[in-house]
Amino acid sequence: MTDAECVDFLRWALPRLDRRWDGYRRVRRLVAKRLARRLRLLGLPDLVAYRARLESDRAEWAELDALLGIPISRFYRDRDVFESIGGEVLPALARAAQATGRTTLACLSAGCASGEEPYSLAMIWRRRVQPAFPALALHIVAVDSDPLLLERARTGCFGAGSLKELPADLRAAAFELRGGRCCVRPEYRDNIEFLHQDLRRQVPDGPFDLVLLRNVVATYYAAPVQREIMARIASRMLAGAALVLGAHESLPQGAEGFAAWPGVRCIWRRATSGENR
Repeated sequence: MTDAECVDFLRWALPRLDRRWDGYRRVRRLVAKRLARRLRLLGLPDLVAYRARLESDRAEWAELDALLGIPISRFYRDRDVFESIGGEVLPALARAAQATGRTTLACLSAGCASGEEPYSLAMIWRRRVQPAFPALALHIVAVDSDPLLLERARTGCFGAGSLKELPADLRAAAFELRGGRCCVRPEYRDNIEFLHQDLRRQVPDGPFDLVLLRNVVATYYAAPVQREIMARIASRMLAGAALVLGAHESLPQGAEGFAAWPGVRCIWRRATSGENR
């Protein structure tokens, strides 16, 4: 298929799946390869025939929706963001929780793919933050709509390439070699709960002190869906909780009750009672 054919198809199909074309501009070649594989599997000659198949077979839309997931994931992706989380955000949240007598911080990793993000967070907490707050635990709920990626996440074993951005001290402490793979040690896995959920339909109950919503909702979903998801997530965030978006994302239009975390890029703070929203 040509690039023009792929673009024309995506412009037709994406709105029907509550997805936005702008998010797929840079990854359309990856999507084109996946579409080509799907056409071969179905024995279809081109995207015109696939469009006809979609119009006559409602079940095929679910296959296309799954095909459009973009699981770009690695440990410590956007290093300066994770440094801010470990150096400023988590300590501030821990102090606030400790001041009210709480014993657990709750975190949501939304669109966790194969688990690199929640595992990175667990490593930061255990190595960088928890020593100053020994009476406080961190519980992470990690969700994704792809069951195969979640199975990889639960296994917790990765190729060395996905660890390249991880600081050396975290690599040394948190992994053990097993069959040529780098596997997360048990003590960095016990506080993570992996759930199969589609954010467009369901968000974990919470309440959460920290939500990582990076490179999923604000990039790939249509504006009305962004607003719906953000409203659900905001309702599950504690006052003063932190929201982390992708490094090149902005708050979805209509998201209320958030202020930029002072001096920290792409991190927002849920308004506390009495603050302007």
